[in-house]
Amino acid sequence: MKSSKMKKLCALALSLVLGTSVLAGCGGKDSSASKQQVIYNLGADPKTLDPQLNTASDAGNIILNAFDGLTRMDKDSKAAPGVAETWDVSPDGLKYTFHLRKNSKWSDGKDVTANDFKYAWLRALDSKTAADYAYQLYYIKGGEEYNTNKGTAEQVGIKVVDDYTLEVELVAPTSYFTQLTAFATYMPVRKDIIEANGDAWATKPESYISNGPFKMTDFRMKDAIVLVKDENYWDAANVKLDKIDIRMVTENTTSYAEFKAGTFDMINEVPPAEVESALKDKNAAVFKEFGTYFMCLNVGNNTDALNPEAVKALGNKKFRQALSVAVDRTALVENVTKGQQVPAVGFTPPGAPTPDGKDFSESKKYIEPTGNIEEAKKLLAEAGYPNGQGLPKFNLSINSEGVHSAVAQYLQSVWKEIGVETEISSQEFKVYQQVRKDGKYMIGRHGWSGDYVDPITFLDMWITNGGNNEAGYSNAKYDALIEEAKTTPDEAKKYEALRNAEDILMDEMPVIPLYYYTKVRAIKEDIKDLLISPLGKVDFKNAYRG
Repeated sequence: MKSSKMKKLCALALSLVLGTSVLAGCGGKDSSASKQQVIYNLGADPKTLDPQLNTASDAGNIILNAFDGLTRMDKDSKAAPGVAETWDVSPDGLKYTFHLRKNSKWSDGKDVTANDFKYAWLRALDSKTAADYAYQLYYIKGGEEYNTNKGTAEQVGIKVVDDYTLEVELVAPTSYFTQLTAFATYMPVRKDIIEANGDAWATKPESYISNGPFKMTDFRMKDAIVLVKDENYWDAANVKLDKIDIRMVTENTTSYAEFKAGTFDMINEVPPAEVESALKDKNAAVFKEFGTYFMCLNVGNNTDALNPEAVKALGNKKFRQALSVAVDRTALVENVTKGQQVPAVGFTPPGAPTPDGKDFSESKKYIEPTGNIEEAKKLLAEAGYPNGQGLPKFNLSINSEGVHSAVAQYLQSVWKEIGVETEISSQEFKVYQQVRKDGKYMIGRHGWSGDYVDPITFLDMWITNGGNNEAGYSNAKYDALIEEAKTTPDEAKKYEALRNAEDILMDEMPVIPLYYYTKVRAIKEDIKDLLISPLGKVDFKNAYRG
């Protein structure tokens, strides 16, 4: 029986250095230790658990624990062997040959083969799949051409040499390619399962056949997803948890109350009002993440359905700059979010080293953290809207979970000071994701955690018609710089191109960075070896109660 007394985290886990991961859990006994189970509150319902269709970090963590890629990220945020036992890279960095384990199995006992990876990757690239993350496979020769219907599947540089050997040809040397192969979009899926079940395959335990440490046994929307240890997993001997009971309580005040009552063993987010006391009492820990919280301005995503006057204003660079300059980000993180977030001074967060050993985010400070109301008013006047005259009321869209309502209310009050009126609308997360994707918003809450440790993961999402470019932003020079960064073999030129691209993004301001992410998580102290990475990944593979 679980104890109702809340366990405390040790102080050693309170800080996370980017580039490494925390192995959460700091010792101590718990009456539940003999039961290798964890009740983990995820929060919102996942929109999809399909590896090739998912774009959200919450669902991504379920996929991470249910699937195994060719590689798997380790505690040092390095790519470690997953289904691929070893791999070879050609001297020019253009060809990767992955050698798969012969004992890697699907949860129904069938062998995992190179064909499963090829099928999954081509499925992501197939334009009929409409995968937002298809561009993550543009690194593969012929991938972009196939996705944009300018080439065929046969021309994509993925070759099955035999059941246990996969050969991949890249467009250009990509130093982080083995990080990509640990990412959800690159996970294998079964052709026979998807063809038999269609889109519903990822919604039912009986068809959610996976190849990772855990398998799904229950899926109840707005309630729970249950994962249990998969005895067919190639490394099952090192999987100690028998069960992960994942709950979907959206209100963080409720989930934290359940944690304190002993019902939940782990929650993703302590409510802002409780953070100070939770940290003081060592009942929570701050985990820094390689991520940025921002507002997305709809500058070209199906804007025909929006108020024409709002569209006109949102299309005005000076107006967008005014909204950004008005915000006191220091006050926002100190008085509203209260989770030791760092005020954003650019779009790319700290955590991506450059060849000279410096952090990419330190190259330029684009934003004054304390804001400037008078300068914002000046910019608004230059945009043609002195004191907000002539502006319509703007819809400020958010998802209802977590801290987003408080952030929106803060922005609403700040923007009102310069003459910009807003009304806040909120939906549950999976609904809001679709609203944002469809362009049915004016100003929308957004956030991005890196898919791998490189600035490109933040900057390539804003290319014209990019799968995750929900602002509808388009700039030919920006596109060319991102293309150069992705294809040049010269690392110095790559980072110069990325800096120039961020210069454009922060001048044109289709997005307003607010702060760099942290997560204030509450985790029972007897949960050991839980890997929480700077990318926001929560990996239970080696976790245990003890």
